[in-house]
Amino acid sequence: MSEYGEIETGEQHEALDQLHQVDASESSYDSQFGVYEQDHAAAESTSFDQGHQVSYTDPSGARYEESDFTSYDHSSVETDHVFAAEGSESASSSEFHQLEALRAQLDSAFAQATVVQDGPAGIAAS
Repeated sequence: MSEYGEIETGEQHEALDQLHQVDASESSYDSQFGVYEQDHAAAESTSFDQGHQVSYTDPSGARYEESDFTSYDHSSVETDHVFAAEGSESASSSEFHQLEALRAQLDSAFAQATVVQDGPAGIAAS
């Protein structure tokens, strides 16, 4: 009976590289303005007149005259004006960057054997 065998053992080394990158940004802008205005105007005028006049001439040529007169004036002007302006403005921005690098080292050991036998058992491999 003859026997032939081969046995091999060893190690394998592999590496896995993975790169993960995230870029994000956010920006916002807000503006709010208000203008307020108010007007007011008033006008007033008063006038008061009163009169009395008597005129008399007699046959002899004598003349009699009487005058009474009253005058009253009133004037008023009023104006109001209000102006207001208000405002706000804001802006913001942000950025985010992330970079992840993954490196994994995979080590494995193996063993392999081949056996050849003459005889009734035949050839076996595992």
